[in-house]
Amino acid sequence: MALTRWIGIDPGLRTTGFGVIDVDGQKLTYIASGTIESGDPAKGLPERLGALYAGVKEVLETYHPQAAAIEEVFLNVNPRSTLMLGQARGAVIAALVSEKLPVAEYSALRVKQSIVGTGRATKPQVQEMVKRLLRLNRAPGTDASDALGVAICAAHHAQMPQALSAALTLTKRSK
Repeated sequence: MALTRWIGIDPGLRTTGFGVIDVDGQKLTYIASGTIESGDPAKGLPERLGALYAGVKEVLETYHPQAAAIEEVFLNVNPRSTLMLGQARGAVIAALVSEKLPVAEYSALRVKQSIVGTGRATKPQVQEMVKRLLRLNRAPGTDASDALGVAICAAHHAQMPQALSAALTLTKRSK
């Protein structure tokens, strides 16, 4: 199995988290994580979306991932907040696909299940498991941890078809 570099994104209009990991079989290696700020909320929405787009492009140019994963939008009580988050997510996806990256999408529930084992996990639980899975000295901030969780979830799901194919091949050989 070849080494793959994944970028995970936890989109937000104010703060977007990113996490970059290398995946080699079952081995996960932390590369980088952080946040991209959209700037002053008093600025117009187009400027803030542009800042997110530019920030993601800069991260992509720095770390050269081969695949991307992003958290899906969840429905907020406030429809306006959901719409704004969707627009931020769109700016991020545009930056990812402009670099010809394949983009996987996962719900927060699926990410939490993959990382912690339960979809009702708290942010501190996700942070702790990300810290353990990546063998870090301390947990990254919540946005960065969430993004790393998305990358780990994507890496695990990407391996599933390969593992299934290998198992089927083994089964066919044994018959």
